[in-house]
Amino acid sequence: MEKIDFVIIWVDGNDPKWQKKFYEYHPNINTDTGEIRYRDWGLLKFWFRGVENFASWVNNVYFVTCGHYPDWLNFNNPKLKFIRHSDYIPSEYLPTFNSHTIELNLHRIEGLSERFVYFNDDFFLIDNVNPDFYFKKNLPCDMPIIRTLTGENSLMSYIELSNIEVLNRNFNKKDVLEKNLLKWFNLKYRHYLFQNLYFSFLPQFTGFYTHHSPAPFLKSTFHEIWHKEYETLDRTCKCRFREKVNVNQYLIRYWQLASGQFVPFNNIKKRLYYALGISPIDEIVSSIVNQKSNCIILNDSILDDFETTKLRLLKAFNKILPLSLIHISEPTRR
Repeated sequence: MEKIDFVIIWVDGNDPKWQKKFYEYHPNINTDTGEIRYRDWGLLKFWFRGVENFASWVNNVYFVTCGHYPDWLNFNNPKLKFIRHSDYIPSEYLPTFNSHTIELNLHRIEGLSERFVYFNDDFFLIDNVNPDFYFKKNLPCDMPIIRTLTGENSLMSYIELSNIEVLNRNFNKKDVLEKNLLKWFNLKYRHYLFQNLYFSFLPQFTGFYTHHSPAPFLKSTFHEIWHKEYETLDRTCKCRFREKVNVNQYLIRYWQLASGQFVPFNNIKKRLYYALGISPIDEIVSSIVNQKSNCIILNDSILDDFETTKLRLLKAFNKILPLSLIHISEPTRR
């Protein structure tokens, strides 16, 4: 198995300099600029603790921000690579507040390995995870489940539609399924297999089951898409904020599926997804403390008592990842 890197993107929404720049470029219409997306739960330190304790095999960790960073981060650790947007994103796209721009250019990071796992800052490792959970035979582990788009009038629905349009422009669905028949119709998918069979007769791809979780990527796939769909990606990256005309990083995943660059793998039970403010906090805390999965996703949403929920999460994570376990992060100031 070749080396595997982790990449995480982060923004400090409380940074006054970042806020000033944000409102300087803040558009008025057709964008997604909700403050919830930038709220700080104080959990980032547990992301690093989780990686060190549950995935110590990782080659390098690339921590990507616009330039700010938490005071406690240990920059002396040889595995930690601090990357500013200006280090890898073309200058014509900067400054950017569009996560799609940050994601679609990750392949430009100097030194990044061909195989890497992309994390949002709300994905947390809470138990041991092995390299073959993300890659086998040097290919991403994935489960392609075909579905139809919901037709929901939301920003992400428009973006998903754009992703599928690009995919169908570059791949013939019939040829894709025939070429990798056992990858698309695999018993590992269990009942989802019937969903693929049901939608296999439609002439084009109509959408995929997408999971908000750590994503294994091949850097070469980014290069290929930029070569074949430069205008599409360039148009997205010129948007300072997320807009309906964008594509996003799920396009990279879909491209890997359509090109057969994956190994069938059912990882649904190995990750837990919760929407804060919607999912019961008692259940979330229990899942963390009892380590009911190797990964937990805590997606922010509107909730009534932010401070109380934040405190309960901090206490839960500290039970399984106390500071005494840490060797590579905290505390140091650059």
